[in-house]
Amino acid sequence: MERNFIIAGFGGQGVLLAGTILANSFMLAGKNVTWYPCYGAEMRGGTVNCEIVVSNEEVSSVHKKDTDYALVLNQQSFDKFVERVKSGGTIVANSTLVAETRPRADIEYVFVPMGDLANELGTSKVTNMVALGVLSSVVEVVDKEFLALGFEKVMGEKKKDLLPLNKKALESGFGAVSLV
Repeated sequence: MERNFIIAGFGGQGVLLAGTILANSFMLAGKNVTWYPCYGAEMRGGTVNCEIVVSNEEVSSVHKKDTDYALVLNQQSFDKFVERVKSGGTIVANSTLVAETRPRADIEYVFVPMGDLANELGTSKVTNMVALGVLSSVVEVVDKEFLALGFEKVMGEKKKDLLPLNKKALESGFGAVSLV
């Protein structure tokens, strides 16, 4: 069981952090995993993405031609990565910033207003965690408890005070899929 993920958005949305947390969550669950970041020379506002490959066996390669799942947080990322989703794969999109279009008939689409859900929690800074909650609910590949542990591992003691809000964001995203 090897699965490939792309998480994409613009700089400042916490895309690389979300990918790092997801990769660590997989490791905590006893999986083999690779994480590969990609970003432009721009800082905040430029495009950024990361690829994660997870498997029960050794991971065959880091960079894949196609992906099973794309989690996209903005329109530019949707437009860029919808073609990289394998036939039968799924694209999960932040409908706060992505138009609900379905340009391909051979993949599944999940649109959730992740940015709006984050704002309801008081800050758009947790959109990435809402997104991981949504992804976890859709894919059922890693338990949300491992995502919370992954957050703790990545952020460490210095940021432990952020854990309660980020757990709420995970829960919000996880619960939002049933509303769609």
